[in-house]
Amino acid sequence: MTKNSLLGLYVDELRDIYNAEKQLTKALPKMAKASTTEDLRDGFTEHFEQTRGHVERLDQIFEALGQRANGKTCVAMEGLVEEGSEIMQDDFKGEVLDAALIAAAQRVEHYEIAAYGTLIAFADLLGESQHASLLRQTLDEEKAADEKLTELSQDVNVAANDLGAGESEQGKSQSGKRGRAA
Repeated sequence: MTKNSLLGLYVDELRDIYNAEKQLTKALPKMAKASTTEDLRDGFTEHFEQTRGHVERLDQIFEALGQRANGKTCVAMEGLVEEGSEIMQDDFKGEVLDAALIAAAQRVEHYEIAAYGTLIAFADLLGESQHASLLRQTLDEEKAADEKLTELSQDVNVAANDLGAGESEQGKSQSGKRGRAA
C-alpha cells in the first residue's frame, strides 16, 4: 500500500488515533485517582472502560485491512496527556483541581472528535462502510463524554469559583488589616 493514497493516509491516521487511545488507557486512571469529586472520578473510570472498547474497535478495523494494529506515536496526544500530568502536579486543590482536570479532558475529547470525524469521512470515501460504522460508534461515545464533562463542569466550576471568592475575601480582609495597622 502506498502512503501517497487516501488508503495510505487512512491507515496512517488510524495508527495515530490507535496510539492516542492507548495513551489514554494509561492517563485516565491517573486522572480518576486525582479527581476530588466522586462524579468526576466515576466519569473518568467509565470513559476508561469506553476507551478500551475504542481500542478493540480499531483492532477490528486493522484486522479487516490486513494490517498490524500498531500505532505511530501521536505527538498531539502526548502533549495533551503531558498537560494533564502537569495539572495533577500543580498545587490545585479540591474543585479547582477538578475544574482543571475537566478542562484537560475536554481538550482531549475535542481532539478525538476531530480525528474520528476525519476517519469516518475517509472510510466513507473508501467504501469501508463497516469501518465507518465502528468509527461512528466511537465518535458518538466521545461526543457523549464531552457533554458529560460539560455537565460536570457546571457544578465544579461554581464550587471552584466559590473557593476562589473565599480566598479573595480573606485576602481583602488581611490587606485591610494591614492597611489600618500602618
